[in-house]
Amino acid sequence: MAASSSSTPPRWMYDVFLSFSGKDTRKNFVDHFYEALVRHNIRTFKDDEDLESGSSISPELLKAIEGSRFAIVIFSQNYASSPWCLDELVKIIECKNRGGLTVLPVFFHVDPSDVRKQTGSFTEALEYHDSNKVSTWRQALTEAANTAGWNVENVANG
Repeated sequence: MAASSSSTPPRWMYDVFLSFSGKDTRKNFVDHFYEALVRHNIRTFKDDEDLESGSSISPELLKAIEGSRFAIVIFSQNYASSPWCLDELVKIIECKNRGGLTVLPVFFHVDPSDVRKQTGSFTEALEYHDSNKVSTWRQALTEAANTAGWNVENVANG
């Protein structure tokens, strides 16, 4: 079997896709985390657009998820308030289940059990949304939160 050539294009467009609620994390945790990943030459996708109400996720964003090796999902207080975050999460879980994506959840000042069981702020947020997608979102939240991850609350000075 021949060794792979250095001219072979990489299988992945990105090493990491970041999924996060900009309202909670963009100007603090996510920006610092993104810069650290890039500084270590980790090809990272971070959506810098704040989608407006009524907007849908772009095909480019969906391709970025499909073309990533890892998805780091940063669950925060307002994550479930965003239908776009929840739609991203559904796509991330679909790619994970097909075997092409590893999901790493980060719990940023939220209890992992609130994400897993949709309690606390996650209950309120899901009650606000159109009911035709909520069941799918709940399944994706539960599956992602059942994955071993990183709880920022358990880190000194987190």
